[in-house]
Amino acid sequence: QVQLVESGGGLVQPGGSLRLSCAASGFTSDYYAIGWFRQAPGKEREGVSCISSRGGRRYYLDSVKGRFTISRDTAKNTVYLQMNSLKPEDTAIYYCAALERNYPSCTLRGDAMDYWGKGTLVTVSS
Repeated sequence: QVQLVESGGGLVQPGGSLRLSCAASGFTSDYYAIGWFRQAPGKEREGVSCISSRGGRRYYLDSVKGRFTISRDTAKNTVYLQMNSLKPEDTAIYYCAALERNYPSCTLRGDAMDYWGKGTLVTVSS
């Protein structure tokens, strides 16, 4: 029923930009938070950014602050992650995930999320 579909990944050179999209469907209301997570082979999954259901709260992993921006278009049921000044260490599969709870309103803890997309690969390399 609930479906999250990521798109926008690809190959980019260091310093370049990409915008990821997470299209959501099947929710019974618009009140769900979205988080972006990433995982590289052999590494632990880490939370990158999250946005609350109304967009009032946004959090970022320290290493992406000032470079990444999360936003949502409620009418389109889509959340975006604009990634600028990309670095090789940003290379990973990026997943979006949804939280359908009252609290927390926004979290970078992956095990708190209720639904997950299948990911989109971002490769930053020269």
